[in-house]
Amino acid sequence: MAEYFFPLKDRNEVAEGTMAFWFDTSASDFTFEPGQNADFTLIDPPKTDAEGNTRAFSFASSPHHRDSFMIATRMRPTAFKESLRSLPLGTKIKVEGPNGNMVLHEDGSRPAVLLAAGIGITPFRGMLEWATAKKLPHRFTLFYSNRTLALTAFLDDLEAWSKRNPNIRLVPTITDSKDPKWPHETGRVDEDMLRRHVPDLEKPIFYLAGPPAMVEAVKNLLLGLGVSRDNVRFEIFSGY
Repeated sequence: MAEYFFPLKDRNEVAEGTMAFWFDTSASDFTFEPGQNADFTLIDPPKTDAEGNTRAFSFASSPHHRDSFMIATRMRPTAFKESLRSLPLGTKIKVEGPNGNMVLHEDGSRPAVLLAAGIGITPFRGMLEWATAKKLPHRFTLFYSNRTLALTAFLDDLEAWSKRNPNIRLVPTITDSKDPKWPHETGRVDEDMLRRHVPDLEKPIFYLAGPPAMVEAVKNLLLGLGVSRDNVRFEIFSGY
């Protein structure tokens, strides 16, 4: 597995309890495919605990940014995340990868249905940014579920790309709020919501990313509706 040492370039809060981190890759030949991930290891961090100094994160930006990439994570009170939040900019972090096979299918005539919950949006953000930048022919429908609007990371980016790219259909939903200003769906993704936005379930490739319970529930929903297992790809975000 390839090993790199990239300096932390920038960080900012992108939603309540969620931060994004940019890394400088300008002095390397590093690249990846949208949907992939890598292992990130802190070197001599100020704090450590039993969970260790390494985490796997999906790339949340498109690889067309040749001099940097972004990851994003929910911030929990662990030594790793508290260290990552406080490291001085310019600190180098070991990156091993890229890893993972949940990448966009090549056949542009087949639609992609992306189903994300919470921080599971990260690989799909990268896919949609890449598809928009490269003018890919793929048609996307993104279901993006969060408990509240405040927890919904990258919504502005996703809305901007859906306006620029006619192949992107954005279906955000919130499950624990009755915000009267919210113009999108409410409640969990279920059969009714799915069929309203994806009437033909046989043609798409389905991509799932989020907490284990969400991924399992949506996978079972799709299989119960007759979607072939071969057309369902997923990534589980546990403990993030």
